[in-house]
Amino acid sequence: MITKEEILAWLHRYREVLGENKEYLTELDSAIGDADHGINMDRGFAAVEKKLPSIEDKDIGAILKTAGMALVSTVGGAGGPLYGTFFMKAGMALNGKNKIAADEMVAAFEAAVEGVKMRGKATTGEKTMLDALVPALEAMKQTVANGGDIHAALEAATAAAEEGMKATIPMLATKGRASYLGERSIGHQDPGATSSWLMLKTAAETIGIS
Repeated sequence: MITKEEILAWLHRYREVLGENKEYLTELDSAIGDADHGINMDRGFAAVEKKLPSIEDKDIGAILKTAGMALVSTVGGAGGPLYGTFFMKAGMALNGKNKIAADEMVAAFEAAVEGVKMRGKATTGEKTMLDALVPALEAMKQTVANGGDIHAALEAATAAAEEGMKATIPMLATKGRASYLGERSIGHQDPGATSSWLMLKTAAETIGIS
């Protein structure tokens, strides 16, 4: 089971990870975007961090929904609406829960990914965060279906997200700011896929370990 405390620890650690990788993410974004993905994500999760003390007594669904709303209201560009939707949809799927089983984690992650697809009107192969998130979801589903525990599912999702992230390098961008570059978008790793991989990597490092 995933506890509320683990969810809070994950959000706190992801905030630190984004701070550590702010320049790297911004550098990736400078090649094919507005050069602000790292800055925006860092600012957004700083806002989430500020909210955490006031929601520590809430259920997991409420915590994730609050995080999503904080992101929508503080993050510029596409990152805010997309990450905000991710967390809000996951939160809605986990309404009222203080602990989550593996199948509930999968259902929440699936709802979050579907939310991103709809919000961004995007799918895989378009050089976006979905190129990391969709393979991660499939790996998570497969691991749980095969009897794997929560930590094993998160490890598998992280590995799949990393592969998906690297697979964006040769892609032609057809969504967002990067699509304006046409052929020049080829050869660059997508920053949204990268921050998505970091999010899952952080989850694997903080959730379901004990």
